Amino acid sequence: MVKRIGMEVSIAAAEAVKQANVDVISAYPITPQTHIVEHLSELVANGEMDAEFFCVESEHSALSVCVGSEATGARSFTCTSAQGLALMSEITYIASGLRLPIVMIIANRTLSAPLSIWNDHSDAMSIRDCGWIQFFVENGQEVYDHVFISYRLAEDREVLLPVIINMDGFTLSHVIEPFELIEQEKIDQFLPPYQPLYRLHPDRPITMGAFALPAIFAETKKAQEVAIQSSMPKILEVLKAFGDMTGRYYRPIETYKTEDADTLLVTMGSFGETASVAVDKLRDEGRSVGLMKIRLWRPFPFEDLKKVALKAKNLVVIDRAISVGMGGPVASEVKAALYGYDVRPSVYNFVAGISGRDVAPSDFIKMVDKAEIEIEEGNREGYELYGVRE
Repeated sequence: MVKRIGMEVSIAAAEAVKQANVDVISAYPITPQTHIVEHLSELVANGEMDAEFFCVESEHSALSVCVGSEATGARSFTCTSAQGLALMSEITYIASGLRLPIVMIIANRTLSAPLSIWNDHSDAMSIRDCGWIQFFVENGQEVYDHVFISYRLAEDREVLLPVIINMDGFTLSHVIEPFELIEQEKIDQFLPPYQPLYRLHPDRPITMGAFALPAIFAETKKAQEVAIQSSMPKILEVLKAFGDMTGRYYRPIETYKTEDADTLLVTMGSFGETASVAVDKLRDEGRSVGLMKIRLWRPFPFEDLKKVALKAKNLVVIDRAISVGMGGPVASEVKAALYGYDVRPSVYNFVAGISGRDVAPSDFIKMVDKAEIEIEEGNREGYELYGVRE
């Protein structure tokens, strides 16, 4: 019998970092990610974890320390949220450009202004083009599991890219959920000690991040683009290996009751579980509705998405961030993925749940109703900020 243990999701995330045998943790406190690094600091201080813990003066410094430690071959971890990520953003581009396999958890939170500590995906969208592999997880078990998945993937010599795990702040970070923890022996087999391909060492001097003239800069960006696009087979390989070990198989695109669905809800993050309740209710009413959940954000899983989406008539894409002046960023990616097909589904976009506003199963049903009516009336690619009081 599988033993389940109840704990706060942030604590489980920290326990996963411990089990991953991380060498360096560098962090600065910001709500709602603080519980992760608080628990890690306790584990290090109590001698339960053999690692160096750096409590630095800012998030910019937190990732800068990880860049330095990872460059010397030390497995490194950090996490942040919202304004902290905004301050850190400069270094995210450096970490990926230097091909340093850092793992970071973002407890997603609204970017100011106005000031808000609640959840949406505006912080993640602010660095969507920073060159990291990026996952969005749906529940606490997925947060725990993806720590191991991310390190194995990042450190693969055919990948060597940093990885972000996006988990919804408060909605996941501060709740208690049941977990199936993995035995340390299995983790050690799945995630062996990191063997860097290149590292800073006085006995073998190398240069990292040197000044690049225009004559070579484009070539370095091309190499980075090839690396992240070429990571897809490795992503699939690592997800399968993790599934073989645990029985929990993850995919870049997750589906729920999509096989015969005319209309698909499209979500990222913890919305998926709530939306599945709405799908069940709609199915009970005899309506042909399913759910497509985007787990892998970068590299964007174009082919996996098309295999599911092109079978539907309508896509109702729910964004948790707004690209001011354009609409929802996830919807724009979905439309780009389907561009050029003569027969493709209509894409109706809602921005919902920003800054932690509740979105219940009944709201997903209302969005499906509204989208189907609008599409039937000819508004095939509409957009709406859902639930705004008039």
